[in-house]
Amino acid sequence: MKVNGIEIVDTYAEICEMKVCRFLITALSEDLAYECALKTTGFGTSIIMCPCETGIDCRAKETPDERPGYYVQAWHCDEKTLERQVMARIGQCVLTHPTTAVFNGLEDAEGYLEIGKKLRYFGDGFEEFEEFGGRRVWKIPRMDMDFVVEETIGYKTGFAGGNFIIMAENLPSALISAKVAVEAINKIEGVVTPFPIVSSGSKVGSRKYSFLKASLNERFVPKLRDVVDSEVPEGVKAVYEIVINGLSLDLVKRAMKVGIESACRVEGVVRISAGNYGGKFGKHRIHLHELFK
Repeated sequence: MKVNGIEIVDTYAEICEMKVCRFLITALSEDLAYECALKTTGFGTSIIMCPCETGIDCRAKETPDERPGYYVQAWHCDEKTLERQVMARIGQCVLTHPTTAVFNGLEDAEGYLEIGKKLRYFGDGFEEFEEFGGRRVWKIPRMDMDFVVEETIGYKTGFAGGNFIIMAENLPSALISAKVAVEAINKIEGVVTPFPIVSSGSKVGSRKYSFLKASLNERFVPKLRDVVDSEVPEGVKAVYEIVINGLSLDLVKRAMKVGIESACRVEGVVRISAGNYGGKFGKHRIHLHELFK
């Protein structure tokens, strides 16, 4: 199968289920809201070593306080770890940021994290409870204005690890195609690209070091093409991977398709593949060819 003349390998991306928390950060201006969202999602590429996976979802079309805002996603396999991470990031990155407020961002939540209920103690007795547009919020005094935070933030089961791999005949083509793919994906509400462009593709476990839970995916390294069982075709000099997490499996599929289509419009792209690990990573599969049927 080809898209815009680019070979699409008959393979699949392996997807796992994780818990995802989604919350809305608002502020007095758009630049303040975006800067805060950016800081809040720091060190959140992969739970291989990061404390959780994070990403800016999208700019909010409407917000409870009618101010500019951005949705943020935080991901982890363990609910308690997820709550600690969301608490720490909102407490250290949002509460401390000028003019900000935080609201729940999931209407179909499976459960709730008591973020505002616990953060209110920072107010040291000066905090106030309020009903705000049908939401239960806490108002914590700050030096500029009250920090408004919803009492609970919702979480649900999401789908992580959607991916595709771009192979190009040179570095500029690979990098440009990866960037335009991510730009297209980021227009879809409900998905995030935690990295967003991966240059060090990984696999589950290690061929040599038993203590590693993840290591280099040597099959996609152009330099190693002649010394391993490689998936890199002759003439390919650069490879990038795009990883996608989404609130639903259909959203991940849509993002993968849009990203691949965008990447295939760039001259110099040779092949599109995907990463899978024989069921060691997750139980869901998204076949590349099925995306274009």
